[in-house]
Amino acid sequence: MAGLMAFGLFLGIGLALMAGFPVAFTLAGVALIFAATGILTGSFDPVFLEAFPNRIYGIMTNETLIAVPVFVFMGVMLERSKLADQLLQSLAQLMRGTHGGLGIAVVIVGAMMAASTGIVGATVVTMGLISLPTMLRRGYDPAVSTGTICAAGTLGQIIPPSIVLVMLADVLSNAYQQAQLRMGNYSPETVSVGELFAGALVPGMILVAVYLVYIVVLARMRPGLMPPDTTPADRQVSIGRLLLLAAGPLLLIVAVLGSILKGIATPTEAAAVGAVGAIFLAMISGHLTLETLKDVVYRTTRITAMVFMILVGASLFSLVFRGFGGDEMIADFLISLPGGVITAMVLVMLVMFLLGFVLDFIEITFVVVPIVGPVLMAMGLDPIWLGVMIALNLQTSFLTPPFGFSLFYLRGVCPDDIPTSAIYRGVIPFIAIQLVVLCMLALLPQLVTWLPGVVYPG
Repeated sequence: MAGLMAFGLFLGIGLALMAGFPVAFTLAGVALIFAATGILTGSFDPVFLEAFPNRIYGIMTNETLIAVPVFVFMGVMLERSKLADQLLQSLAQLMRGTHGGLGIAVVIVGAMMAASTGIVGATVVTMGLISLPTMLRRGYDPAVSTGTICAAGTLGQIIPPSIVLVMLADVLSNAYQQAQLRMGNYSPETVSVGELFAGALVPGMILVAVYLVYIVVLARMRPGLMPPDTTPADRQVSIGRLLLLAAGPLLLIVAVLGSILKGIATPTEAAAVGAVGAIFLAMISGHLTLETLKDVVYRTTRITAMVFMILVGASLFSLVFRGFGGDEMIADFLISLPGGVITAMVLVMLVMFLLGFVLDFIEITFVVVPIVGPVLMAMGLDPIWLGVMIALNLQTSFLTPPFGFSLFYLRGVCPDDIPTSAIYRGVIPFIAIQLVVLCMLALLPQLVTWLPGVVYPG
């Protein structure tokens, strides 16, 4: 009976989400309904619910999660400072006369915005509004244009400092401690945000490099898809302006990421430095007004409230799911699979990929990872490598038609004359690139684990 209730809990939440109910309230509401039913049928012990207040208190006092609203503030403020617009214009001027020059500029600026803001939706929408009209006006193929923008926008998922990685590090740390307790280690180690940032840095740079190689090769093989801009421009002025514009975001990235990796500051302290730096950059660019500050605070509050409400709902869901013995069922299932940890990892990655079509990364991070993470790490997987694989996998699912979230974000700002099929065609090569990089990390885990080992020896 308990096993059926655990399965029904997952099914009920899936149906409620597909019906359009808010995620946070769906997780909590459906969990409470199943808990009440379980109490009445004798398949659920209400003692499990007594731990819920402690979980809420743990969320409120979690120092790692304090970094989330501050990073969100930094990202929204940088978005409102119009730096991406100015950077793209200057880099596009520098690349004039080059086939695919504007596409290269979009990927580079997208990577810089990803490392500055860490908010996928905001980056995709911003890049779509800024670069898509210019690309179409200069004769770029609509599929290539939209695919490049979607791919560049989702780099915020994997390039640190990423909000995704901050939340994933907190969840993985708890899962890693559970895994060690299962194995009899009663002095468990933790996973820090800095370690996950270090692990994601090299794969993120590899992904950007492969994107750029693809655009350059495509531009040479099919120059008609990405014609050069032949309008004359002053190259010296362009280089000078580009360096001036790039200096601020680059210094901000170095200050935030460098201070975390070197252990000078905690993620929360580094995020605070980034937030102050973002305000300073907005002030220099002339876009810091009282109205702008009010809008940034309002949007930050909305995003933060959404994240933490989902976390509260996910905490209640996991308690009820555990009360029905669902976590033990999944652990027994994964351990019993033929092929051991390899089959279990492939299956989990496939399920997460599919869930990425209908759930945001926040829900998957807070709901799915706490269930499967301890099992996989108890089977011997490195927590940093597992975290980067999950982040890259979810990034791939956000690009995949027909339900990829990035496609929805871009569709909302695309001109009506660009068909949705063109967006789907455009992202397919980038999906293939991400799958290749994912396989590369699976075969060469040192690409993930090398830098954390150097930065955090022992």
